[in-house]
Amino acid sequence: MMKRRLFLMSAMSAVGLSRAPLAHAAERRGAIPKPEPLVWPTVGPPRAGIRAFNGHTDTVLDIVGRIGPPPSLVVFTEGNHLMALLGQEIVGALPAWARAQPDRAELGWDNVVAVTLPQPIVVQMVGTGSLSLGNLTIDFTRASGLYPDVVMAGAAPLRELRSLGAVEPRARLFCKTRGPALVVRRGNPLGIHGLADVARAGARIAQADAGEAGARARNRAAIEGLIGKQGADGFFANEVEHFPGRLGIMHRDVPEMVARGYADVGLTHYHLASYWTRSFPALFALVPIPGAERFPVQIGLVRVVDSPRPRAARAFEEFLLDRAREVYPRYDFAHMGDEEYGAVVDLE
Repeated sequence: MMKRRLFLMSAMSAVGLSRAPLAHAAERRGAIPKPEPLVWPTVGPPRAGIRAFNGHTDTVLDIVGRIGPPPSLVVFTEGNHLMALLGQEIVGALPAWARAQPDRAELGWDNVVAVTLPQPIVVQMVGTGSLSLGNLTIDFTRASGLYPDVVMAGAAPLRELRSLGAVEPRARLFCKTRGPALVVRRGNPLGIHGLADVARAGARIAQADAGEAGARARNRAAIEGLIGKQGADGFFANEVEHFPGRLGIMHRDVPEMVARGYADVGLTHYHLASYWTRSFPALFALVPIPGAERFPVQIGLVRVVDSPRPRAARAFEEFLLDRAREVYPRYDFAHMGDEEYGAVVDLE
């Protein structure tokens, strides 16, 4: 038996040497546990046309506020800027700002409901009026009181909502990203210090899933713009598209994949990578991408047509545009110049 083992080891040595970089990469990853999530079965048949989440968590992370009491304001927004929007400097400061103004104080502001989900889901929710969370279906309709007053997203999804007649014809820009960045496990076991290192190490990449086609296209365009098509092909060669319990929410899935060892590197917005490392300093490290600021994403706000709470919608727009320019860079968004900040975007 010993002779047979020695023979096999000798016969395979050439192959082993040729694959040394990948083997060393696997060794540096270490024995990372991959606990399988509890993906609970739903009760009853699925409802056609309504986005359902049956994934790796039963905690509702991306709907903030109270369902039941009449809302003071309902905001539908993409989730990647939730750390700035929902902090004490924007939504947290809104009630005190309103109370200081006699014509706004009576609006309440004790129940601001915010939906912070990916842009395609926001558009779908406005169109269908519903969202399923496991066994629970929530109606986001005018009748339920949870229909949005304002929507915050990029120009393309806002134009899609305008084509449905859901929002007003003009949006206002209020923040801009710093382009993409990488997130790795703390200690950076594969030595990822730039885009070229990802292919060199044979690293597994996590990014937005197929449901966020716009985000994936922007990622690809940015990486190709930085290291060329061939370099981008190598960068994305080991993309991990699925893992047990994937929700289809980039700002939840990507850190989950890196933390649990399904992927080695996450590709996301700089400010999201910064947010994850601040939130979980024992798990993640941020790796900046030189030149990534050439590929920013702008986010705008638009009021809904016949908003259920029109005075609150106008007040929130005024409040946000008064503060966001100073607040968002504190969360690692880009600074915006006079020509950009508050600029009008035609959605027709």
